[in-house]
Amino acid sequence: QVQLVESGGGLVQAGGSLRLSCAVSGRTFSSYSMAWFRQAPGVDREFVAAIKWSGSSTYYSDSVKGRFTISRDNAKNLVSLQMNSLKPEDTAVYYCATDRRVGSSFRTSIAAYDYWGQGTQVTVSS
Repeated sequence: QVQLVESGGGLVQAGGSLRLSCAVSGRTFSSYSMAWFRQAPGVDREFVAAIKWSGSSTYYSDSVKGRFTISRDNAKNLVSLQMNSLKPEDTAVYYCATDRRVGSSFRTSIAAYDYWGQGTQVTVSS
């Protein structure tokens, strides 16, 4: 049974930082690319960042590029999202997800990911 458990969300002032983590079990973690998505109220879930199964490449949405950093530790089955210079528009529930295909490069489509965490709330106050 594949499980993804996020942690690290919370309330922060604009300009502040948060670090999200996602622990993965039940799958050969190092074989799958991972991604973070987010969903604000009344808005479709959107891609935030992705990291290749090897950790050698990353990809970001334009809205977070230069402020967020995705990383992974294949020895610990952990993927993280460091979020700096947070803005009120970053407020959302953040989800980690694992690609459904072994060894694929990172992808931005929701349909490319088959297992999701329960989500963690990030709220940025102005």
